[in-house]
Amino acid sequence: MSSILTNNSAMVALQTLKSVNMSMTDTQSEISTGKRVANAKDNSAVWAISKVMESDVQGFKSISESLSLGESTVAVARAASETVTDLLTKMKGKIIGAQESNVDRNKLQTDIEALSGQIESVVTAAQFNGLNLLQGSEDVDVLSSLDRANDGTVSSSSITVARQDLSYDAGTYNSSGTSLNANATASAAAVVNTAITETLTLSTAQSIGDVLRLQIGDSSVAYTATDTTLNNAASGLTAAINAAGIEGITASVTGAAITLSSTIAFEDTALNFTSTGSTTGAYAGDAAIEARAETVTFSGTAGVNEGDGYRVTIGSQDFDYVAGKDETFEDVANGLKIAVDAAGLADISTAVTTNASGQFVLQVDNNSTTLAFAVEGRSDGEATGGLAGLSDIDVTTDEGAAAALQNIETYIDTAIDSAAAFGSVQGRIQTQSSFISKLTDSLKSGIGSLVDANMEETSARLQALQVQQQLAVQAMAIANQAPQSLLSLFR
Repeated sequence: MSSILTNNSAMVALQTLKSVNMSMTDTQSEISTGKRVANAKDNSAVWAISKVMESDVQGFKSISESLSLGESTVAVARAASETVTDLLTKMKGKIIGAQESNVDRNKLQTDIEALSGQIESVVTAAQFNGLNLLQGSEDVDVLSSLDRANDGTVSSSSITVARQDLSYDAGTYNSSGTSLNANATASAAAVVNTAITETLTLSTAQSIGDVLRLQIGDSSVAYTATDTTLNNAASGLTAAINAAGIEGITASVTGAAITLSSTIAFEDTALNFTSTGSTTGAYAGDAAIEARAETVTFSGTAGVNEGDGYRVTIGSQDFDYVAGKDETFEDVANGLKIAVDAAGLADISTAVTTNASGQFVLQVDNNSTTLAFAVEGRSDGEATGGLAGLSDIDVTTDEGAAAALQNIETYIDTAIDSAAAFGSVQGRIQTQSSFISKLTDSLKSGIGSLVDANMEETSARLQALQVQQQLAVQAMAIANQAPQSLLSLFR
């Protein structure tokens, strides 16, 4: 049936044209935006996922900037630590040169002071954007990652950079902190200038011409018997010991007993008696003279915590060392040694060793009048700088030069450990930065695969839609002309 009121063919053609035009609009939008999913209307699920991933990409860009800043800061600290190591090595050369007595120690001291000032300048200037990792003890966190869990919760991760304190700061000993006296024990209440003795008693008669020989450390003393009397042999051997001029060693005799006295500090002196005849020798103690020195033994089972301070009193002076993070009793013993040496006390010398139990021991020797000696410990102080006392090195005296040679090794080890620590964390930051860059690229690629339009496919679809649009217009025109044919029926 034909009707001039209802044109079904035109309606069908119109719907087809609308559909083609709608598809054309979508395709043109993909071409203009380059996206298959440009908004939530296009595909709400895919759009939501892509937006979450885009937010993560922005977060990782910020993380990349944080890592770049952290790497630069650590690189400055590492370079400064390496420079300090080189300067300390040069200082060591000057100190070694001062061990000779026929050099101009005053000129060497001037060079050492200049190097010390340069080191302090390097440490002070080693900052990036106002952050100096060579001063203080508080750790610095560098934002390194953004972690998204399966349930959608987000957390951040950081790389911790431990400061390496190379300052000259003496620290602060907290006299009101918790007592740590159980961790340190002094061997006596005073350091005295008393020789350590060992007695050698000769026995069994010798023959005339027998050679009695006593090895004292690296020195050997001999006496040839002129008679068979042991007392005379003991006196002759005693005279030979005193005539040998062994540094720090003297001898006296009572009958057949020879008393050896030693003022040698820090090292035991081995003894070995031999005879070409039948004469033998018996020691009152061991076959050695013990080293002369009072000691502080560190034996705390709890170890050392940051802020733990120890104070050694010699005479009327106190010498403090406050431990930093991750330090040990070895660091405490060496720190106290440096503090005592820096004071330049006349006739006082120090050393650090370990005992048979593996405990670290600070040794203090006195070559003058008796001085009081004590040790105590307290918690919650402010840590001593890693190069504290460096500016007090004095090689103008024999004692100062000897102490400087021991202490410079501690300083060099501290600087080397600092440079190594910074180098390690810098490598870690670089690795993380490279990973974040690759991860960001992967996320961008993933977002693109979700929302980006396939331009080849879209181009082909556009051409097809253009043809369909033309055909739909033609069909619409034909449908609109159909009622005109009814006029011929009324002619």
